[in-house]
Amino acid sequence: MEEGLFYATGKRKTAVARVWMRQGAGHITINKRSFEDYCVRGEDRKLVMEPLRLCGKANQFDFKITVKGGGISGQAGAIRHGIGKALIIAEPELRGPLKKEGFLTRDSRIKERKKYGLRSARARSQFSKR
Repeated sequence: MEEGLFYATGKRKTAVARVWMRQGAGHITINKRSFEDYCVRGEDRKLVMEPLRLCGKANQFDFKITVKGGGISGQAGAIRHGIGKALIIAEPELRGPLKKEGFLTRDSRIKERKKYGLRSARARSQFSKR
């Protein structure tokens, strides 16, 4: 890997984000689209930018991100996880505040599988007494 380029992988639900970070002016490209075009909802934009705002590095790094799987919200969570991990690779002293806020922990909640004999993971068919 070239000098000044940092790579990390972030995950959430079934989404996987590959994050490349380098010194720059704060440009974020997700799947070859601009950040504003890809993250339409304000909630998702805020989620992605949280680790950068916490560290005060919002305009110091450029990001090239590829994300696959899941939905928009899960992808935003995966990107946030990847950005947090890339920041500590670049600057290890940021580990404390990022870990305290939970940006380095993979959110392991995933959909529970459907069980046989049931309508969904836990929902049963209605009981009939007669």
